[in-house]
Amino acid sequence: MREIRHQRVRRTVRGTGERPRLAVFRSLRHIYAQVIDDERGVTLASANSEQVSVLGGETLSKSDVADRVGSAVAGRALEQGINKVVFDRGGYRYHGRVKMLGEAARKAGLDF
Repeated sequence: MREIRHQRVRRTVRGTGERPRLAVFRSLRHIYAQVIDDERGVTLASANSEQVSVLGGETLSKSDVADRVGSAVAGRALEQGINKVVFDRGGYRYHGRVKMLGEAARKAGLDF
């Protein structure tokens, strides 16, 4: 069912060079975020909960990890001069970890 919702969202959400797509994937254990230019088919920045640099060696709750991943992907996007994105929630509700990631990215400086 999530795949069907995701396809429905992707019909309208497209990343461009000026405004790439911030795509979120959430598994039971981890969360992943990528900034993607769909016109060129290139990933411009990414962050996930498996990276040691994001977690800093700490044991955190899943929501806190999502917050850190959102800040990390926003920082990496801003380093490349990307400050406006479209948010692709990946078929998930804008709730919980997905919402934490989105709000952390906004707080870090991304506009969507």
